[in-house]
Amino acid sequence: MSSTFSGDETAPFFGFIGAAAALVFSCMGAAYGTAKSGVGVASMGVMRPELVMKSIVPVVMAGVLGIYGLIVAVIISTGINPKAKSYYLFDGYAHLSSGLACGLAGLAAGMAIGIVGDAGVRYYYYCYYYYYFFFCLHYHMCTCDGFEQHLWLYGANAQQPKLFVGMILILIFAEALALYGLIVGIILSSRAGQSRAD
Repeated sequence: MSSTFSGDETAPFFGFIGAAAALVFSCMGAAYGTAKSGVGVASMGVMRPELVMKSIVPVVMAGVLGIYGLIVAVIISTGINPKAKSYYLFDGYAHLSSGLACGLAGLAAGMAIGIVGDAGVRYYYYCYYYYYFFFCLHYHMCTCDGFEQHLWLYGANAQQPKLFVGMILILIFAEALALYGLIVGIILSSRAGQSRAD
């Protein structure tokens, strides 16, 4: 078997790690973005069910991130075939950097999409009580006068529909971060096989 192997025997290790990193990190970002924004959609759907389909956009955009990682992982894995073509450490490092570039960019984009999507569609309220005590010491007696105040805070999209367009623009620019990683990952993976002339 060793006679049919061409190149550095440890090089495929880095290439396969790059393929795994591209898919794993991108799916981590997609999962976080989907879960974070999905919780906001579910919370908002209780009180405003008519806005559920309108607010599902962050979930869809987060799910696309996994496709970017899948594309780069497939490109890397198909380029690792030491029996057909020599595979050197240069090629393994190129594939490793390609997978990390795409995967970590997808992870960052997924975190951004999840946080923005959750804050943009969540329908929530906070109610807190503020007690003010006034103590009057007179003839060794203490009187207490208290009152309470309520503060209600509602989600952005549920309270102000005009913020929907702004939220979509923020999500688009967050999605662009993963697209940058995909482009750089493809360019880096194309550098594999150029270390020396066979």
